[in-house]
Amino acid sequence: MINALPNLSDADALSRYLGNTIRTLRQKHGLTIADVAERIPLSRGMLSKIENAQASTSLDTLEKIANALGVSLATLFRDYNVPEGGAQLVKATAAMEVVRRGTKRGHTYKLLAYDRGQTKLFEPFLIEMDDASEVFPTFEHPGTEFIYMLEGKVEYRHGQHTYLLEPGDSLTFRGDIPHGPEGLIKLPIRFLAIIYYAHSD
Repeated sequence: MINALPNLSDADALSRYLGNTIRTLRQKHGLTIADVAERIPLSRGMLSKIENAQASTSLDTLEKIANALGVSLATLFRDYNVPEGGAQLVKATAAMEVVRRGTKRGHTYKLLAYDRGQTKLFEPFLIEMDDASEVFPTFEHPGTEFIYMLEGKVEYRHGQHTYLLEPGDSLTFRGDIPHGPEGLIKLPIRFLAIIYYAHSD
């Protein structure tokens, strides 16, 4: 049974989605409209209208179309109304280089993601050091910091304790206690530093 499309935005969106899905599957299997219409059977004109969202159809007919395409009825609806992801891609060439208090040449911070909401939840940095003569300041900030060593060897101070970090090592600590690199043992040094703000205002 074929019906004219109702004047509803949701129905229009569903018809467009189904039409695009049917066309994509048909082309993926190297089938023409005539090939699929003959298997159902259904007129080529009507199948074309369904693909172009100019007509809606019953579930019975959709199931026949799905069978003709070699897929289940559920497959036709699998990706309908799926929420959009919130992924953020930052290419290597687009990472934002930031300057932190006391940092100089030979010590770079690259911000790897940017919070887009009203509340800053976390900040991930790629930190690179290649100048052993530089004197580094200590830092203090809200939240918890996590460090993961990628390359080199560094002595890292947190409060009254110093930790030797090598590739594969990780260190987690409170950010409100003074911390920072104490000694650069093996250059170049690269590590990830992620600051998590649990209750940021």
